[in-house]
Amino acid sequence: QVQLVESGGGLVQAGGSLRLSCAASGSIFRFNAMAWFRQAPGKERDFVAAISRSSSSTYYADSVEGRFTISRDNAKKTVSLQMNSLKPEDTAVYYCALRQSSAVKTTAVWYDTWGQGTQVTVSS
Repeated sequence: QVQLVESGGGLVQAGGSLRLSCAASGSIFRFNAMAWFRQAPGKERDFVAAISRSSSSTYYADSVEGRFTISRDNAKKTVSLQMNSLKPEDTAVYYCALRQSSAVKTTAVWYDTWGQGTQVTVSS
């Protein structure tokens, strides 16, 4: 049974940076596609970024392209999201997600295991 635990959220001013981390437990990780999603109050859970098992491919939502960077360390079983030039509209709960497959997807329905989420608040 894989479990995911996110950390690194907080309050930051617009233009600032945060780094989110997600630690996975369990024997599998290096074979799995990983992603970050976010959910603002009253809205659906939206795709943010995804990464292939070898880190050879990364995918980003248009709204974060050029500002956010996803990375992973298979030896440490972690996936990170570096968020720069943050905007108030980035405010949301951010979730780490794991897929029981190496094929990367950008919609939430394809992901099997989710973390508890970490709050990111960007003030204007």
